[in-house]
Amino acid sequence: MSVSDTKTRLQRLERILEISRELTSTVALEPLLRKIVVTAAELTGSEGGSILLWNARTGELHFRTACGDRSGQLLEDDIPVPIEGSIAGTVLTSGEPIIVHDAQSDPRHYRGVAEQTGSETRSLLAVPLHIKDKCIGVLEAVDKQGDQRFSQEDVDTLMTLAAQAAVAIENARLVGALRKAYERLGELDRLKSDFIAIASHELRTPLSLILLYADLLRQKLGTAAEAQLDAVEGAAMRLKHIIETMLNLRYLETGEVEVKPKHFDLREAIENVCRDYEALAESNGLLLRADLPDQQVPIEADEEKIRVILGNLISNAVKFTPQGGQVTVALGFEGGAADIDRASARVSGDVDRDSVEISVADTGVGIPAVELGRIFGRFYQVEDHMIRRHGGMGLGLAIVKGLAELHGGRVWAESKPGQGSRFVVVLPRSPAPGQDL
Repeated sequence: MSVSDTKTRLQRLERILEISRELTSTVALEPLLRKIVVTAAELTGSEGGSILLWNARTGELHFRTACGDRSGQLLEDDIPVPIEGSIAGTVLTSGEPIIVHDAQSDPRHYRGVAEQTGSETRSLLAVPLHIKDKCIGVLEAVDKQGDQRFSQEDVDTLMTLAAQAAVAIENARLVGALRKAYERLGELDRLKSDFIAIASHELRTPLSLILLYADLLRQKLGTAAEAQLDAVEGAAMRLKHIIETMLNLRYLETGEVEVKPKHFDLREAIENVCRDYEALAESNGLLLRADLPDQQVPIEADEEKIRVILGNLISNAVKFTPQGGQVTVALGFEGGAADIDRASARVSGDVDRDSVEISVADTGVGIPAVELGRIFGRFYQVEDHMIRRHGGMGLGLAIVKGLAELHGGRVWAESKPGQGSRFVVVLPRSPAPGQDL
């Protein structure tokens, strides 16, 4: 091999390395394909090049990009190339490269392209585009410049380029598919959010009327229809809770939640919420108890949002605890409820604890370990929605997580199947410097 040949081969290898870096950094499919064919023509000293990709739907090869005189018309007319009776089809099915020095005399040459473009191919080098064990298309170098012929070195160069190109094409396809999927998910999310807003708005007016007329009927009929009116009001209040839950989730997702921090006694707030849920617990045959410090626990937060967190956790615990069980709400400082006695003695000011820990524990059915990381997701429920025994939309815990994080806090669950669950919320006693509540 002469010095000139060695230098030429080194230049080709350097160019292949250079284009390899470019291909791995390009994720847009069309610019990527264009770059590949231009490089293929350049490295093989050809007048043009093209890429044909296999279409599983039509069972044919289609030109996806080309360079050279015929490129515009090839792509504009979307000329298909059959698998049977074409050089590209032979390469696709055999998985082997083909050199054709005289295309016009080769019986495998598909003449439909020339008939539509008016341009004849003189010579051709075609190599397969392999990804793993699948051939996705064909890379061609067309019409060797001057009186030269395609050589084995051209084959080796184009095969090397094709190997890199196939991976880059597949990656670009996957990125494109992923982008479309994200766009579709975004569209579905917007539709869901719009539906929640519209449905909630439309349901609020008739619901208010139902509650109003139920109250009027109660005043007019007295105890004559007390049981029936209790059922109507109970159903209406459940619907109201569903509407408020959906709206809370929407506001969290869109960043429309208005947080109004103020100083209040967290201990008293928990007592009030527990008092609100005593009747619900009793009707389910449960004991609801609060394990709280003897002294006040001052905190700066949005009291209404904290009540929503507590309400969702307590109602969730009541829902999944069988009759005769117990739900315990505890308040302490970060580190666990075991620290509560020492913490209560110091909360008046002797020792400043930066975070409080609220826990809601039950003696219910428990949660499998594989589900613990998913229960705070929107609309997620451990039970199959077709056979589940407990009601709800699977939004309560998602709202708990969103509101806790909005306050700079965090939430997690501890559970074993058959041994109950414990949900823990840790909140800062005051907003961090610069935190915008």
